[in-house]
Amino acid sequence: MSHVSGMCDPSTGGPGDEDGLVAAGEEPETEPELARIALGLDGVRAAQRGRTAEARAGFEALWEALGEQDVFHRCVLAHYLADLQDDPQAELEWDRRALAAADSLTVERARTYGSTVQVRAFYPSLHLNLASDHLKLGEPDLAREQLERAVRSLDALPEGAYGARIRAAVDELRQRLR
Repeated sequence: MSHVSGMCDPSTGGPGDEDGLVAAGEEPETEPELARIALGLDGVRAAQRGRTAEARAGFEALWEALGEQDVFHRCVLAHYLADLQDDPQAELEWDRRALAAADSLTVERARTYGSTVQVRAFYPSLHLNLASDHLKLGEPDLAREQLERAVRSLDALPEGAYGARIRAAVDELRQRLR
């Protein structure tokens, strides 16, 4: 159920970490946006209190409410949902959804969420989590492939604690896969 990184986890200071729901510089303006933020915050609180099933249910409701166009928040949310799965296959599926959302988040689209969002910085964590998923599922070759993708994208990480944490997790997984 646990992941090797906190790409968008509010407690870890990763990209998109404000609350995982509203990017820097973005102001919620409508009732639906406020309702989605409330759903997300409820899910975060439930997860922090160890109420995994409640957090999953809240985040899944938010997933539906976001719709296909809000790819930044879908990336963040899928990342959270992957962390909350008990089944490694379900974790892999949510991590794949997070990657797909990141892949569809163009630079132009990212700018609508504020200038601090850098899509490239998501990839080391996303691929690291996919590598971890494949390892849990007994698929070391697929794990190595995803880990190599994580390594190739490390240059996109910011300096500081978050970047150091992801780099350390990559090194740790690399050692495990030897």
